Amino acid sequence: MRVFQWMFVLVIAFTMILVADEPAPGKISGYMFGDYYWVAQNHNSDIENMNGFWLRRVYFTYDKGLSDAFSMRLRLEMAHPGDFTSKSTAVPFIKDAYLKYKKGNHQIILGISPTPTWEVVEKVWGYRSVEKTPLDLQKFGSSRDFGVALKGKLGSEGKVSYHLMLANGNSNKSETNKGKKVLLALGFHPTSNVVVEVYGDFDDHPGEADVYTLQGFAAYKTKKARIGVQFASQTHEVAGGDNVSRELGSVFVVVRSSEKVALFARVDRLFDANPKGASISYIPFDETAKATFLVGGLDFTPIKNVHLMPNAEIVLYEENDAGVKPDTDLIPRLTFYYKF
Repeated sequence: MRVFQWMFVLVIAFTMILVADEPAPGKISGYMFGDYYWVAQNHNSDIENMNGFWLRRVYFTYDKGLSDAFSMRLRLEMAHPGDFTSKSTAVPFIKDAYLKYKKGNHQIILGISPTPTWEVVEKVWGYRSVEKTPLDLQKFGSSRDFGVALKGKLGSEGKVSYHLMLANGNSNKSETNKGKKVLLALGFHPTSNVVVEVYGDFDDHPGEADVYTLQGFAAYKTKKARIGVQFASQTHEVAGGDNVSRELGSVFVVVRSSEKVALFARVDRLFDANPKGASISYIPFDETAKATFLVGGLDFTPIKNVHLMPNAEIVLYEENDAGVKPDTDLIPRLTFYYKF
């Protein structure tokens, strides 16, 4: 614990030194979001009626241009645990730490940086403060990895985008095996309102335990509304046995009714039970049954960069292989989000 606290202090001190010594010190930014939550109903009776406040994410970011072509980012993240059992403070860790070289419409990024897995999906969805994107929520991958990435736009009009990454395959943690992960997203933007993206990755694991993912995403967006559709499939190889596959689909819609009010809704369909479901933070899923996840709410922006979002999350389950249908999950929340 003390190591992380001292690390955070040193980062702030280092930032202040840069500000003092450089005429163009860079930029400090960040945001925070959390909820007041109530577990009104849950398949796990142990957490029913639990309620309280938590911070699900805090970002502290330092960006600096090093030259016309080079720039760097250092970002710390912290959050309260979401397992309903741990009592601890929000401990900071390194989220981003990379050097970027940019020339024209192309970039080379070295270090811990965003993966292409759901970067575009999350941007179009626009409500990470309310909930993760489907692949993120269901643990199909990681938002960050340590490696080298190439990204940019092709053609004179930039209608084709790409994001290729070769990484450890262990998120922002240290490497533990010889295998590496290759990730690639290709996007097509025929107009400013339409985005279509295909994505795939291959994660080389020791033995016959490789994992590969395919995803398709399409969205239509205007200033007052946006709608997105997504489908993904992930296969886990099993040494000496049958491969295990998971598939999911998702649809979301966002409508801005006024300058200060927007409505949002999303439906995710899990065509297979998630064996990692119980470890999902803040909204654990039953691990034995197929499920439909719903989230919807209202986004009220009283002033710029401040959002208050009453919403509710619901998980509906089917009968599992044992003929048991888990109880429905229902979690009403008041989500708050502000950035600086």
